[in-house]
Amino acid sequence: MTLYFTKDHEWVSVDGTSGTVGITDYAQGQLGDVVFVEVPAAGTTVTKGTAAAVVESVKAASDVYSPVSGAVTGANAALEAEPALVNTDPEGRGWFFTLTLSAPDELDGLMDEAAYKTFVASL
Repeated sequence: MTLYFTKDHEWVSVDGTSGTVGITDYAQGQLGDVVFVEVPAAGTTVTKGTAAAVVESVKAASDVYSPVSGAVTGANAALEAEPALVNTDPEGRGWFFTLTLSAPDELDGLMDEAAYKTFVASL
């Protein structure tokens, strides 16, 4: 699996043409305590750079943008009962949704982990 990041602090872990999407540790830290997550339903088509999910914290509600285009294949049902997973394990058990990539070449515009860490350090 290869991990990619956006400047909006989303990540996508890619294995072939399948991806898993979530937000980064930096993003969850900026949000504060997450109290609700709304993820897209299976079968939903998402487009790179457009809102695909919503995360609400004690501070604010924020859109989560899809880092790539594709068809949603699943959602993290655990977030409904335990939205704090986004805080405790944002790049693991706190993932948002899975999808089948429709345009794998979109990955070329994303950052690898080293580039993302450099980007975050510059903020």
